[in-house]
Amino acid sequence: MDETAALAPAAPDARLVVAISSRALFDFEEENQVFEAGGDDRDYMQLQLERLDVPARPGVAFSLVRKLLAFNAGAPRVDVVVLSRNDPVSGMRVFRSAQHYGLPIERGMFSRGRPPWRYLGPLKANLFLSTNEDDVRAALDAGVAAARVATHSRHAAETHPDELRIAFDGDAVLFSDEAERVYQQEGGLAAFHAHEVARSTTPLPPGPFKPLLEALHRLQRAAASGMHVRTALVTARSAPAHERAIRTLMAWQLEVDEAMFLGGLPKGEFLRQFEPDFFFDDQTRHVEHAAGHVPAGHVAAGITNAAR
Repeated sequence: MDETAALAPAAPDARLVVAISSRALFDFEEENQVFEAGGDDRDYMQLQLERLDVPARPGVAFSLVRKLLAFNAGAPRVDVVVLSRNDPVSGMRVFRSAQHYGLPIERGMFSRGRPPWRYLGPLKANLFLSTNEDDVRAALDAGVAAARVATHSRHAAETHPDELRIAFDGDAVLFSDEAERVYQQEGGLAAFHAHEVARSTTPLPPGPFKPLLEALHRLQRAAASGMHVRTALVTARSAPAHERAIRTLMAWQLEVDEAMFLGGLPKGEFLRQFEPDFFFDDQTRHVEHAAGHVPAGHVAAGITNAAR
């Protein structure tokens, strides 16, 4: 095989690159129980080998990946790479399952229990989705947008097959945790509102997911595949703190299609109406509530996640 020819079409830096663990893409929860119960990965490997010809069920991030890959009709715009702590033998089942569902995933790294996040840099990944919290934290520390997938999440609705829908929390996700630090360290909601009103025209520093929102904007502008992107900001902020969030996006020359300033209301029911393929939030209580309604992931960033 001519390796030069095989690598020529890659150009991953020109695409939106999503790295995803096998358990985030497929439902390997039953197999994972065997691994956790045995303490030896050989039983897990044997089980995966026995099920090699049995397609794994779709996992929480399956809809997200399927829609992202649909943007490649006509031209390569998205690259999805499996980045997994699984062993190479189990990786065969991952690729066969992807082939079964018509997911053109060509790349994968399987590290057999070792942290795989170190490959995110060479991949130039825009997003990493994993079920391993340590890998997610390491990716965030390395400057890559990352989230721990809640594997018990409700799967995405199939109402919008031609529209990729992504929902973001604001503080510590799209924006930095500057305002959240004021809330937690300087006097609660009153201090938070005073801080934000006084700085309403000063853009917030970027959070870990700003580059992903930028990449989604590029994908939307380049799309000629019949697929579209729709985004939402779903935040516990309320008026008057809403203005700084909106002005920050304006200063970045980025847009969201919908914004929900919920003032502390539970997010799950509102997200269920938006029907995202994925929702990102930095607070576990919001993720847990959202997971009952939509696919959700925890972003272990900011002051709320500083202490483990």
